[in-house]
Formats: sequence, structure tokens, C-alpha cells
Amino acid sequence: MDYSRVIQIAVESLGAHKLRTFLTMLGVIIGVAAVIAMLSIGEGAEKEALKEIEVLGINNIIVNARVPGQAPGSTEGFQRSSGLSLADGENIARFTGLVANVVPQRFEPIATISHGSNEAAVRVVATFPRFIYSSSIEVDYGRFIIESDNKTFAQVCVLGAKAKRSLFAFANPIGQSVRIEELDFIVVGVMADKYIGRGKVEGLELKNFNEDVYIPYNTAQKKFDRFEPVISGTPWMVIATEDEKAYNVPEVDQLTVTVADLKNVGVVSKLVERVLRRRHGGVEDFEIIVPESLLRQSQKTQRIFNIVMGAIAGLSLLVGGIGIMNIMLATVLERTREIGVRRAVGATRDDIMRQFLIEAVTICLLGCSVGVVLGLIISQVISYYAGWPTIVSIFSIVLSIGVSMAVGIVFGLFPAHKAAKINVIDALRYE
Repeated sequence: MDYSRVIQIAVESLGAHKLRTFLTMLGVIIGVAAVIAMLSIGEGAEKEALKEIEVLGINNIIVNARVPGQAPGSTEGFQRSSGLSLADGENIARFTGLVANVVPQRFEPIATISHGSNEAAVRVVATFPRFIYSSSIEVDYGRFIIESDNKTFAQVCVLGAKAKRSLFAFANPIGQSVRIEELDFIVVGVMADKYIGRGKVEGLELKNFNEDVYIPYNTAQKKFDRFEPVISGTPWMVIATEDEKAYNVPEVDQLTVTVADLKNVGVVSKLVERVLRRRHGGVEDFEIIVPESLLRQSQKTQRIFNIVMGAIAGLSLLVGGIGIMNIMLATVLERTREIGVRRAVGATRDDIMRQFLIEAVTICLLGCSVGVVLGLIISQVISYYAGWPTIVSIFSIVLSIGVSMAVGIVFGLFPAHKAAKINVIDALRYE
């Protein structure tokens, strides 16, 4: 059988009823476009979540200081714990086989810094030189804090990319001074710009690291008062109850624990929790965040989202398939005499069946082609107007084409089989 001729006949047959063919394809077009758009949204969201979690460090465990829960009027629990401290970090760092690095940080309650008449909204982070080894952020130019800065209580700072742009625009800030409260700090480095995205993953608010300004820990400890510790980015003493004010001010606001081997992240997180519970007398004045667990949860959520959206899009293809079956049954009825003539001149039942099956598949493939183009356009429109990242993968296109062909075969099989079973004599008599 000459398949090129069969396909030509199928296209000519479909072209003879353009409106009907288009309406038949509409379900397939909408279904394929929905599959492409939904999967592109899911893929984009997954990639963005991965980027955001990578900022925290996939091998890291984040320990934040927080105000502990306590029964009203009781301060006994507060008094048992001195809060998150350098000593906590030193105890965790003793597990050398499991822990590669522990970095204390304290966030100074300083909202803005200035250079001349320019101001920048920042988060001032007091930390140690080894912070750079646990962070995904790199120094763009200049240098980071070094040991001698801490030993000499040097008034030096490293600017985040956004802070640098706000204060110095396109000028080189190295060697320039910035005002932090009443003190002048010399800029020794600038951090590379880091993509933050929406800044929220699985309910966790991510800070914009481009707004951070890093200073030596010892300098902050000596020269800045510690009356308003920052818990999760907000000075907690501003809204603290009388009971909470009895809570000892934590020495540090955050510990970043870098695990030597990714496979041990779960084990080390439990170990860190046990160490801190013991050292803090059972007081819940700390919070442990595991980025690797957040990533797994985000991927699980995304998979569920993709399945649900895929099922919804699949319903459109199902409806489109039913429409194709209905139209093909009507077409068989219309072309009963044609079937009889073709059988009379030598066409076999298999030839008739192939003819109608190819027509059904052709409708689906034409609808799929239009649907893919429409899906790509919808993805770009969503990305542009909604600000939602979308990534169209080859898999989603191949999946759409494969499903469309399957729909054409499955829903075209019955009409094609019915056409092949028509009696030749009855077909020739049919008017």
C-alpha cells in the first residue's frame, strides 16, 4: 500500500471540511497546549526552587536562634539556657568526621548604612573568615574578611552586590569608607551578585544575600551593643513580652553547619539537635533548617503539582479524542458509498481500516502541532506577565506528540474498524 498516497487522500478529505476538521482538532489543541504550559510552569518552579535552596547550601544545616515557647509567667526555662552561642558551634565542630565547617553569624539591628549622601537598606552580618567556605556566594573582587581583621578588631566590611550598587553605583568601592551607625568601615571586597528568585521555598523566607554587608565578628562584638538581637531578621525585643525579656540574649543569631558528605546530612541534623538540647537544658530556643530536606519536599510537592496539572490537561485530550471518534463515525457514514466503490475496485478491509485510522491520527498530529505552538506562546506570556519562571523541555513536547498519536489511534480504531466491516453490496446501494 502506498502510504504517501493514503496520507494525501486523508489530508484532502480533511481539507474538504475545514471548519469541521478545526472543531474536531480543538480538543487536542487545547489539551496539548495545556500539557506544554503546565509542565513548563512545573519545570520552571522546580529549577527556581533548586537555585534558591542552593543559596543556603545543599550540604549545610542552618541553626537559627529564636524566642523559646514558655508558659505565661514562667521564666525558669529561659534561665536554663544562655541562648545560641559560639560554644555551641565549637561543640558541633568537634565531630570532625561528619562536620566540615561551622560558622557563627550575628545580625546587627542596623537597617541602613551610608556613603556620603547615598544610603542602602542592608543586613549587617558579623561573621568569621571561614564563612566563605560554607556559602554559595563568592567574592567578586577585593577580598573577604581575614583572621587578622578579627584579631585587630578592624573596621572593614565586604559589600553585597545590591548594597554596592546602592552606595557606589558603577564606581569602585575598594578602599572607600561607609558609615555603619557612628563608625566608618573601609570596604575591602564586593560579593558576586546572587540570584534570589521569589525568596520563599516551602514556607521558608530567604533573605536577599545581595543586601548583606559582612564585618568581622570580633569587631561587632566589641563596638556594637547587643541589646536587640535579631531573630529571623526582626529585632525581637521590640515586640517581646515581659516573660520573653527574661530570655538571655543569644551570643549568635545563626550557626551554619557544613556537612562533609551530603549523605550524612540527616544524621548530622539529628546530632546537632541532640547537642543543642543538652547544652540548652531542653529549652527550644533554636530552630534547625535543613536545605536538603527542603529540596526533597519541594521536589515532592512539584511532582504532585505536575501529576495534578497533567491529569487536568489529559482530560482535555480525552474530550478531544471523544470528539474525534464522533466525527470519524459521522465521516464513515457520509463516505459509505466511497467505501463500497473502493472495495469494489480491489481495496481490502485492511486498506479501508488504515485509511480511516491514518485520517484520525493526522487530525491529532495537526492539532498537536498547533497545540505545541500555542503552548510555547502561553508559557512565554505567563513568564512575561506573571513573572513566573517557565522552562519548556523536550520531554513535554515529545510527550505531547506521543499522547496525541495514541489518542488518534485509540479513538480512531473503532470508526476505522466499523468502516472496514461495511458490506460492499450495501455500501454501493447506500445513498
